[in-house]
Amino acid sequence: MSRHEYASFLFRKFSEFLEEDVGLGDVTTEVVVPRDARASAIIISKASGVVAGVEEVAEFFIMNGVTVEKSLKSGSEVSPGTVIMEVTGPARNILVCERVALNILMRMSGIATATAEMFRRAKAVNKNVIIAGTRKGVPGFRYFEKKAIMVGGGDPHRLHLDDCILIKDNHIAVAGGVREAIRRARAHASFTKKIEVEVRTLEEALEAAREGADIIMLDNMEPDEVERVINALKKEGLREKVLIEVSGGITPENVTEYARTGVDIISAGYLTHSVRPLDMSLKIIKCW
Repeated sequence: MSRHEYASFLFRKFSEFLEEDVGLGDVTTEVVVPRDARASAIIISKASGVVAGVEEVAEFFIMNGVTVEKSLKSGSEVSPGTVIMEVTGPARNILVCERVALNILMRMSGIATATAEMFRRAKAVNKNVIIAGTRKGVPGFRYFEKKAIMVGGGDPHRLHLDDCILIKDNHIAVAGGVREAIRRARAHASFTKKIEVEVRTLEEALEAAREGADIIMLDNMEPDEVERVINALKKEGLREKVLIEVSGGITPENVTEYARTGVDIISAGYLTHSVRPLDMSLKIIKCW
């Protein structure tokens, strides 16, 4: 999107976030903080990790009349006590923005940190593997989650349902089988759309590869099952014709096992549904 479109998108999102948080007004700030008071504040990390969302939060402050004096860049590694951002402006504005700004930064940084850790572990045993996200996230926050995955070194996977034809188990059940689902996809989809098929057995994987699927997602398979599928595809001369993705129950603790199998992509809902936000706080350091 263009710079103007991006700014409009962020303005809509930030307005929604702020409206949800503030309601009809921050009554505490309005009765305690003088209207003309100004302040400087810093956002500091209280944990170690990879920070993400800095540029978005900077835009959020600017849109609300707060000046960003200095900040780190997304992707920077931080430790407890690291100053991520310093802002100045109307004290009321800073305080009203505080929680939304921290929520964005903390969640995005938690996702980036988890992605970076998975990326590091997987790449240590399979330098070509891709770590990807899924659509298992918070409604309304997808852009920020996907951006955080990319900051951590991962791939966003599909941003929307229109990005790729991903035939899942329920599609297969309604269509009447893997072969019929792929046949329908080939008959009606544009040549620009790749076809990915989610499978749960060796037989379904072979059927999908024979029918010309571009990507085969091995769902909830153990690493030894994944290896059997890959070996079977090699035996039939099909391995190089498809990308192999694994998904389901993958965490930093077991990602290395899956990466060792030689798959092309590891997608993990963990990155958006189970990560812990990176703890941070905003502190007023000067007021006048």
